[in-house]
Amino acid sequence: MTRIAMLGSGFIGRFYADSIQGYRSKDKIVSIYSRKEETAKKFAADYSVAHVTTNMEEAIAHPDVDVVCISLPNHLHEQAVLLCCQHKKAVMTTKPLGRNAAEALRMMEAVEKAGIFNGYLEDLVYTPKFIKAHESVKNGALGRILWTKSRETHPGPHSDWFWDLEQAGGGCILDLGCHCVEIGRSYIGKDIKPVEVMCWADTQVKPIEAEDHAIGLIKYETGAISQFEVSWTFRGGLDLRDEVMGTEGTIWINNFLRTGFEMFTTGKGTDYVAEKAESNTGWLFPVGDELNELGYNHMFADMFNAMESGKAPKETFYDGYVVNAILDSAYRSAKSKLWEPVQLPVWRGKEGLCKDNHLIDYDNEHYFVKEELTHYGTKKVILKHKQSGKFVEKIIQ
Repeated sequence: MTRIAMLGSGFIGRFYADSIQGYRSKDKIVSIYSRKEETAKKFAADYSVAHVTTNMEEAIAHPDVDVVCISLPNHLHEQAVLLCCQHKKAVMTTKPLGRNAAEALRMMEAVEKAGIFNGYLEDLVYTPKFIKAHESVKNGALGRILWTKSRETHPGPHSDWFWDLEQAGGGCILDLGCHCVEIGRSYIGKDIKPVEVMCWADTQVKPIEAEDHAIGLIKYETGAISQFEVSWTFRGGLDLRDEVMGTEGTIWINNFLRTGFEMFTTGKGTDYVAEKAESNTGWLFPVGDELNELGYNHMFADMFNAMESGKAPKETFYDGYVVNAILDSAYRSAKSKLWEPVQLPVWRGKEGLCKDNHLIDYDNEHYFVKEELTHYGTKKVILKHKQSGKFVEKIIQ
């Protein structure tokens, strides 16, 4: 059994608690910290937690605690992580790791210096569909990955602190873009260096200082491109969609909005439908197993199994730091309107890669362009002559 101190009793803390105490059925939250005593007590009652406190260090230092799970506002992550280092407690934190890359780097270096287990709770790279798709990509089903696209949009976050720029550190780019960046990075290869970012961002609807809508492009050293679309202005629920394109195939994933479960109701007897759902009447798209579909079950299983085996989990603070560095470049680009370099003072992946050689020999004189079967039954190839550069068609059937 893994014994957990949960820091934060709000929306994400409760999602985490439902998964932690439900999936492996042997892990237990033994301490709950919240800034508000009444919410801490309510959480303790709901999840049968013995120790309740409004003192963060008291929860972290509790003798029964094996690992600390941070589900706090972004501006409190570093304080909590440094206390975990001080008390030599394993730590997992919700995304994003920091409000910026400098903050994330300090946290990464602190946990590594302290020699403690560290996990980055990026749930969307643990969803069942992602795991299946990623396995196909790793096995070569899509060939060389050229392009990824990840979209997360909804009407906006649940808690007040998200809307405050100082506490959150940013708007939808930081809140949602961290998911999209790590999804794309995972498909392209986490050891492939991101080199520059182009981003548009604006505040279109909400009365806030931060951005509520953004679109960005991330260029990788191999020439692969990754696109993210994020918004706090999208009406209609939580939209999670991913696409991956390679030289040998394509994957499209709709994770959440259109679930394959459709229901019409007048609203009689209807309560909660799904995260970020805006209505409980009319045509609805419920989620069969929300914790599983959003990746929480697989994520915590990976974290606890890694701890027990003395290994690093799939997502560590290093991953969170790289994501923060990419998002910093997105913010710079949104202001400069230029491609902005990704600044990675610590990089542990491959170096000096170039765009893969994409030319395929058809014969000694031609490069292969395309093969197709026409509607009238003829099979042909389109080729490029190596010397002249001219394109030619050749009937092969």
